Amino acid sequence: AGTLDTGHGRFAIKVPGLFEQLEDILSLPVKVQGDAVVEFRDIATVRRTFEDPEGFARVGGYPAVALEVSKRTGENIIDTIEAVRAVVEVERSFWPESVQVTFSQDRSEDIRTMLKDLQNNVISAVLLVMIVVVGALGLRTAGLVGIAIPGSFLTGILVLSVLGLTVNIVVLFSLILAVGMLVDGAIVVTEYADRKMAEGLDRKLAYAMAAKRMSWPIIASTATTLAAFMPLLFWPGVVGEFMKYLPITLVATLAASLMMALIFVPTLGAYFGKYGGTADSEQMRALAAGEEFDAKKVHGFTAGYLKLLSLALRHPAKVLLLAAMAMVGTWYYFGTHGKGVEFFPEVEPEQAIVMVHARGNLSVYEKDDLMREVEQQVLTLSDEFLSVYTRTGAGGDGDDVAEDVIGQITIELSDWDQRRPADEILTEIRLLTDGLAGIQVETREPEAGPPVGKPVQIELSSRYPDLLDDAVEIVRAHMEQIPGLVDIEDGRPVPAIEWQIAVDRSQAAKHGVDITGVGDSIKLVTNGLTIGEYRPDDSDEEIDIIVRYPESWRNLQQLDNVRVSTGNNSIPISNFVERTAQPKVGTLNRVDGRRVMAVKADVAEGMLPDTIVSDLREWLPTAGLDPRIDWDFKGEDEEQKAAQAFLGKAFGVALFIMAIILVTQFNSFYSATLILSAVIMSTTGVMIGLLVTGQPFGIVMTGIGVIALAGIVVNNNIVLIDTFDRLRETTTDAREAILRTGAQRLRPVLLTTVTTILGLMPMVMRTNIDFFTRQVSFGAPSTQWWVSLSTAITFGLSFATVLTLVVTPSSLMVRANLAAWRAGRRERAALRTAGEPAKPNATKRPAVASGPLADAAE
Repeated sequence: AGTLDTGHGRFAIKVPGLFEQLEDILSLPVKVQGDAVVEFRDIATVRRTFEDPEGFARVGGYPAVALEVSKRTGENIIDTIEAVRAVVEVERSFWPESVQVTFSQDRSEDIRTMLKDLQNNVISAVLLVMIVVVGALGLRTAGLVGIAIPGSFLTGILVLSVLGLTVNIVVLFSLILAVGMLVDGAIVVTEYADRKMAEGLDRKLAYAMAAKRMSWPIIASTATTLAAFMPLLFWPGVVGEFMKYLPITLVATLAASLMMALIFVPTLGAYFGKYGGTADSEQMRALAAGEEFDAKKVHGFTAGYLKLLSLALRHPAKVLLLAAMAMVGTWYYFGTHGKGVEFFPEVEPEQAIVMVHARGNLSVYEKDDLMREVEQQVLTLSDEFLSVYTRTGAGGDGDDVAEDVIGQITIELSDWDQRRPADEILTEIRLLTDGLAGIQVETREPEAGPPVGKPVQIELSSRYPDLLDDAVEIVRAHMEQIPGLVDIEDGRPVPAIEWQIAVDRSQAAKHGVDITGVGDSIKLVTNGLTIGEYRPDDSDEEIDIIVRYPESWRNLQQLDNVRVSTGNNSIPISNFVERTAQPKVGTLNRVDGRRVMAVKADVAEGMLPDTIVSDLREWLPTAGLDPRIDWDFKGEDEEQKAAQAFLGKAFGVALFIMAIILVTQFNSFYSATLILSAVIMSTTGVMIGLLVTGQPFGIVMTGIGVIALAGIVVNNNIVLIDTFDRLRETTTDAREAILRTGAQRLRPVLLTTVTTILGLMPMVMRTNIDFFTRQVSFGAPSTQWWVSLSTAITFGLSFATVLTLVVTPSSLMVRANLAAWRAGRRERAALRTAGEPAKPNATKRPAVASGPLADAAE
């Protein structure tokens, strides 16, 4: 209030108005009449309390304060959770001993377990591959091949580190997938050198010759494999963000394997190489290119294969026709008798969510009472749970939560091998809660792949919003009749009422009252009137000062008795207001300016969403909907079609790039077409694998498997045709050259095929071997992710091996026969022109060999 200078000093004058303690508020005068003073303490109580509860939390049925922590995008979840635990451990030392602190839904444990399982599968794959290589090539040669595995792995991880990426489950599976492929080049080089050393060549000369002779075939085969995965780097959307680690890892490791096969392995082989294969050295010399040999020395499995190949070369066109018929027939049979199509594989969850739906104007306490009823039933199965976290209140995790959800129960399941399958547990929860009145219980498993919401989602849109309610009713009524659909919900407003206070402004003005004064008076009955805020010393945030009526006065009847001050006195607001009940306004959604409503549903166990969506797509045009209403499928169907379209384009681009590489390598459109047709035909094996194992065709996983298979199938065909082209230069008879090519390439083709298949076999069999605890498990969730992809590659490659060893040589025989027929026709034409009679049957079976290998095969 200024300063005072008395001549004998200068003093600051202050009039403090700060409320320093509760007594300051209670002694505040409210009204004075004569000598009578009405203080605040006479008409009100002041207390520091909490806001009105909007929800409740319980853990295991006991009251709790829950702190939910989510990581930022791109952060390491394991590091984040460890940091959270460290903070809690520091702070809990300041809390009372009676406060119990527990952690639930710790995703880092699940991730560690999954990473551990995949690491075990990587070890299993490496061991299986090395066992085969050692058995076929000997210990020393196998050691040279084995060097390619850690060298390629470390290079791939180095590339990931440079790109700022971390190791995850997709990266680890990519390494498992790469184990069998990255040794292919090294096997081809060492096998060739092995054969040359068996012929008597010095190891330095043998490995130098192998690196030079096999360089272009290996470069071409690796390039075609990389061409298969390159388009996947540009996969857009959520699914692409999830799967991008696979092409990045494979491209890095396979590129490193090329360097290992052509530089490091030959260099080390020149110093340490030694013939140690199981094949007979005389037989190895018998198969040498460009040399005469004794056919009787070809024996064993190779001799049996030559007999089969010779039989196929007698009728090559029939073999090609049989392969084409097998492909068409298998695809047709899968389309009519297969398990259908799925977007992403089903994986046994570690958590589950129970959502409770209820409608009406429910108070938070009524909602909590309903949640307690469901919670009690869920806790009867607590032996199969690690934790049960109940939360009462609207909303939930994610945007895909209906408006009428009053709460949810998040269940952390026990380890998968110590309980029943999650589907059985959730089915029992449905049965236990089926008799509870006034609520609907929905069970939901976390999505294994990219989040897409409920699998069946129909979005109805129109410029005329009044038409949507009836359309939604028609669609929902039909969906409720479909046996495979459960937990159906729609986007119509939730039935509820709200009270509207209509103010007669003219009458209110007569009393000197405006609508703001009416609203402030009503707030005294409802949430309270905020008159200010302050910050005490023990709070980091400002605290609102709220004025409201006692709890006994806060009810609907009191709304009619509320009085508003007019200055001199107070009058009831019922003199100029009218209270009416109106429908509550829900959430209005628009897409591109058009009102939309959605009908969503989950599918029952054993049903495929794609099948139900196809039936609904056929029904909707006949549903009798107003033509001014548009409909579309969203959620999983939308993402599935986007993934399907991209993978189709990626497959086409991969084939185009492969064709360019193959034409450049062989300078022959026929050879390139032959190899690419083998890629197409190898899908027959994929369909056979899905039929044998009873799996549906996965758009994401099986689709990637087909693309990966294309890159693998090309490799063996490239090396085989390259060998044939070189032998054709020294062998006049095509059939003899084909037989010798098959005999020479039999061992490396089988080796590369078996190593790739064995690398993936633990995933196909869903087997996990822990080499440290010596425990073997079957069906772990970590293996369920990749069963479809592994099955596609394993069965497809097995069938492709038959194509490489039988169908591809038959195609080469067809080309030789055609060339011989054309040459014979030209010869006859030339003889006729010269006036000489043409020799009868001059070109009959022109390509039949009479060489020693052909005679032995006969």
